[in-house]
Amino acid sequence: MYASIDDIPLTSACHARETLEGRNSLREMGRKGKLNLRGNPGDAAFSAAVQKAFGMELPLRANTYNEFQSRRLFWLGPDEWLLHCDMDDIDALTETLSAELGNVHHAVTDVSDYYTVIRLRGPDAVTLLRKGCPLDLHHTAFPTGNIAQTRLGHASVLLHYHDDGETWDIQVRWSFAEYVWDYLLSGMRAR
Repeated sequence: MYASIDDIPLTSACHARETLEGRNSLREMGRKGKLNLRGNPGDAAFSAAVQKAFGMELPLRANTYNEFQSRRLFWLGPDEWLLHCDMDDIDALTETLSAELGNVHHAVTDVSDYYTVIRLRGPDAVTLLRKGCPLDLHHTAFPTGNIAQTRLGHASVLLHYHDDGETWDIQVRWSFAEYVWDYLLSGMRAR
C-alpha cells in the first residue's frame, strides 16, 4: 500500500480540493490532534486528572463542549469525550493525561488520523444541512454553540454550530469526507 510510514497522507482526500468561496464557503480545516477519552465522570480522580491535563473541566451536559486556549473538549456521551488540540500538543497531552490518570479506569485513543473537519459557512448553511440532516437545525432548537452527533446524508457526523450564526464545522471520518464535500457542493451549486 505505502512504501513507508512517511508516505501515508496526513489529510483526507478533500485537502487537495480548492476552498470554495462566494455567498457560502466550503473548506477542509487544517489537521488537528484528536483524542477520544472514555471514563467515569463521577470518579473525582478521573475528572481532576482531565482538568489538570487539559486545562478545562469535562463538559457533562449533552451536546456541549468546553474550550481552553486552542483546545476543545466535546461531549460525545455520558462517559465519552473528544478533544481537539494542536497537532504539536497531541503527544505531550497524551503523556500528561496518562500520568495524571495512573491507575484510574480510563481509555485514551489518538484518532487524529480518523476524522477531518469540513467547515461550511454562509447564509444558506442551515438550508444546505437541512437537506440531509434529520435534526431540527432552527436556531431555537439548535442554538449557536451547540454540537450534536447525527447523520448528513449517509455519513455519521459531529455538527458544531459556531456563535456567529453562519458557521458549521462538520467532523466526519476521512473515508466519508469526499462524500460529505460532494453532498454539500451539489447543494451549493443548486442554489
